[in-house]
Amino acid sequence: MIQYVSGDILLTKAQVIAHGVAPKDPMSQGLALALHQKYPAMHKDFHHWCNQQHGKAGDAWMWGGTGGVRIINLLTQEPAQNHSHPGPASIKHVRDSLRALVKIATDESLKSIAIPRLATGVGGLEWSVVEPVLKEELGKLNIPVYVYTEYHAGASALEH
Repeated sequence: MIQYVSGDILLTKAQVIAHGVAPKDPMSQGLALALHQKYPAMHKDFHHWCNQQHGKAGDAWMWGGTGGVRIINLLTQEPAQNHSHPGPASIKHVRDSLRALVKIATDESLKSIAIPRLATGVGGLEWSVVEPVLKEELGKLNIPVYVYTEYHAGASALEH
């Protein structure tokens, strides 16, 4: 079940945070930067995974940290060139990465997911284009999916 919330996604009570990135993303902007700063090992492990598994746009990769932290990197954007700014997102990559997220959620028996307005910041897509795809793909899950539509630093969302 999808629930729209406002607040700081870093304060979520959801089991995992899913967010959009590019293959070999420098994670230097937006939520990716905040996650990179909070979990530097995730950033390092993500680059290792990209190099070993040749991660490509449309994939998804889950990282687990100490204390049960889980982050799912959804590769919604074209690769970053020379560790610079990531390329644009596409609705095809969003759909493919959300399908990969559904598979991970099912395989791992996840209990809840927090996700921002995917691919609408650095990715450059319009929420009016992304939202129906997100609803179609994540609506298949029988777990709470908290979609953070507005960012409020330091504010916990009302997640039910």
